[in-house]
Amino acid sequence: MKKLVNIPILAGLLFIYSCSDTISPVDSGLENKIFHFGNGAEPQGLDPHIVTGVPEHHLLIGLCEGLTTSNPKGGSSVSGAAESWEISEDGTTYTFYLQENGKWSNGDPVTADDFVWSWKRILTPSLGSQYPDMLYYVKGAADYHTGKINDFNDVGVKALDTLTLEVTLNNPTPFFLGLLSHYSTWPVHKETVLQHGAIDDRNGQWTRPGNFVCNGAFKLKTWELNNKIIVEKNENYWDSKTVQLNEIHYYPVANQMTEDRMFRAGQLHVTSSLPSQKCSSYIEEKNPNLRIDPYMGTYFYRFNVNNPALVDPRVRKALAYSVNRKQIVEKVTKCGQIPAYSFTPPGSNGYEPDTEIPFNPELAKKLLVEAGYDESNPFPKLEILFNTNEDHRKVALAIQQMWQQNLGIDIELVNQDWKVYLNREMIGDFQVSRAGWIGDYEDPNTFLDTLRPNRGNNKTGWENPEYDQLVELANSNNNQEDRYELLLEAERILINDMPIVPLYTYVRVYQLSSDVKGYYPNYLDHHHPKYWYLERD
Repeated sequence: MKKLVNIPILAGLLFIYSCSDTISPVDSGLENKIFHFGNGAEPQGLDPHIVTGVPEHHLLIGLCEGLTTSNPKGGSSVSGAAESWEISEDGTTYTFYLQENGKWSNGDPVTADDFVWSWKRILTPSLGSQYPDMLYYVKGAADYHTGKINDFNDVGVKALDTLTLEVTLNNPTPFFLGLLSHYSTWPVHKETVLQHGAIDDRNGQWTRPGNFVCNGAFKLKTWELNNKIIVEKNENYWDSKTVQLNEIHYYPVANQMTEDRMFRAGQLHVTSSLPSQKCSSYIEEKNPNLRIDPYMGTYFYRFNVNNPALVDPRVRKALAYSVNRKQIVEKVTKCGQIPAYSFTPPGSNGYEPDTEIPFNPELAKKLLVEAGYDESNPFPKLEILFNTNEDHRKVALAIQQMWQQNLGIDIELVNQDWKVYLNREMIGDFQVSRAGWIGDYEDPNTFLDTLRPNRGNNKTGWENPEYDQLVELANSNNNQEDRYELLLEAERILINDMPIVPLYTYVRVYQLSSDVKGYYPNYLDHHHPKYWYLERD
């Protein structure tokens, strides 16, 4: 078994730069069909039923595959592990027909039973997944996960035969096919998982190089912790003829300036982001490698509503009303981001939220007084938690200044690496934390559903029965106009209670080598590496 090697990233980068007199990785990548990918942060892991972040998604989309997969150019989902499917007339029963030559990376056939067991795993409460609610639309799934039923045979997922999977939903769910392209619904190899632990083992060794088995276009080759992850073409993949790359090298470069230097030195084909201070100059000089794409995502601050200082919604509104979003996007982020006055981005499959969050420091001060805070009873010091990234730090500094100037609140900034930051959020060890939510499928439900009770990604502690009921009703309504009206009302409740503070709508800002082909902009920023290839114009 190959071991994870703890090599500091600095050492790796020094090695890269020391080889500057030789052919660059980007140039050699053309000949060897090796793609060099800036991934932004060290991944939390590779278990699709546990991880939650974008760096993890970048890896898993190549290593594993669900029933459907995202269209590389955006729009409706396309075939993945399922070659085709049928939907019943009432919209509640889906019959999936798996690829006849679908195989795991070790050569075992991919079967309908693999999906049944994998969905049982993510719904097993003791696994502690943050995404079981992705399957709550399946009949009996929520009841199994919450312990109301104990027999998984009562859940609406059945293997009719080796290659036929039947899924029964509680109600018609218009976005269900799109939802299945999310990694939480993807299968894991039962025998491999159980060889290295139990069904609910969060720390099983099955995800390590030499052990990892999955069903995607690539397979895990090596993982040098904090330095590089290498995946290689999976010859057992059902559509391996489409795959043109031999390898992809993923680099966890959290420092954006370092990543920018690596790209300009020919070390990367694509970056995870771009330093905000570089954006305006790259736009002005018409940098041919600069990409600014629409992106279905919202950058926001999350309140822990169970923290004594943040229990009162008037306090949360005061904090929200003292933030100048226009100033943040114009003076801090500076790359085309749009001030956000709702959680759901405008234009999410035709959905247009109508909520408002005024920048009104005087009203904010009044609300704080109403909540019982004044000179005789000053508001306590607040802590903002964020993960290591220069842009996150700059936004935090701007918010710190606004809250200090407009409300007189003492703000402490706490910077943690990605894994520590995620863990603190998960256990509720924060007051205010920076957050971002990227749509998992093209529907406003992918945002609003996350803030319902018992959702793994609702780390605020906020609950509102009326909100929950409205989203539930919307999920079971097939009429888009009626659905959206229900979701609009839910979003108004959300913004009135303010468990989160939306700051801006994302754009995807990055650099892409002209050698890269098959890498298309799309609203979800889902780029399947099976379609990438390298070719110099």
